[in-house]
Amino acid sequence: MTTRCGIVALAGLPNVGKSTLLNAILGTPLSMVSPKAQATRLPVTGIRTEAAAQFIFLDLPGLLEPTYLLQRSLRRLALEGVAQADVILHLHPAPDAPAPPLITLVPDLPTLRGKVVPVYTKGDLVSPERRHLLEAEGAVTDSGDAASIAALLQRLEPLLPAGPFRHDPDDIGTQPVRFFVGEYLREGAFMVLDDELPYAFGAEVEEFRDDRSPVYIRATVFVERESQKGIVIGHKGATLRQIGAHARSRLEALIGEPVYLETWVKVLPKWRRSPGALARFGFPLPEAETS
Repeated sequence: MTTRCGIVALAGLPNVGKSTLLNAILGTPLSMVSPKAQATRLPVTGIRTEAAAQFIFLDLPGLLEPTYLLQRSLRRLALEGVAQADVILHLHPAPDAPAPPLITLVPDLPTLRGKVVPVYTKGDLVSPERRHLLEAEGAVTDSGDAASIAALLQRLEPLLPAGPFRHDPDDIGTQPVRFFVGEYLREGAFMVLDDELPYAFGAEVEEFRDDRSPVYIRATVFVERESQKGIVIGHKGATLRQIGAHARSRLEALIGEPVYLETWVKVLPKWRRSPGALARFGFPLPEAETS
């Protein structure tokens, strides 16, 4: 049996439903989601294996015009993901159709290696007539409609290059559990905190012990100002407990084991604009910052 395997990038402007689509494809909420824009930072890899095809999806940061160092790093990550993909899904909300040409979002890429497939998300928010017209331009998906996800995969399979599977067919991701500790803490922050504070929220795992039950995790949450620290902690620690409880529940669902998550809050001034802090948290620096 001939098999196919390739990288499929989920690309587009911020808040077009990339993470939601990935979770729908995987059938599990692997990637953090938020109704607020620019929630995705480091790309999340999700794997879906069918009988003769393995899709390696990259949930990328939104293609925004950066205004400070962290955003420039996120754009670099998004461009690197698009550049290496065999297939590029250009996501755009169906109610806001038509989508602009993808090249207008990535003019800094001279060529696109992969085949670009327009994907209109939030298809449940348009009329059946409008949906039918959009299907002539590309795929139309609704994260709650399994048939639309199956149709998308069927459309993508012949676009993957022939080759052996790169991952175990039972795998759904490649990143370690430690990675998702920070992701799910940030997801909790986006749920609980208002306005701009979640964007100043970062997390770092200090200790991770999976040789015991419950799995013990100690993480430090970073904000940029003392006033933000008080808000994240909340009255008698209530807000931080709420964020931690959300992350713990998500981690327990991911690994199928009980988790004890201990969190602390520290101030790291202007970390989103600090090359040293970004490198510490695993973000690549834009080329101009490394030369």
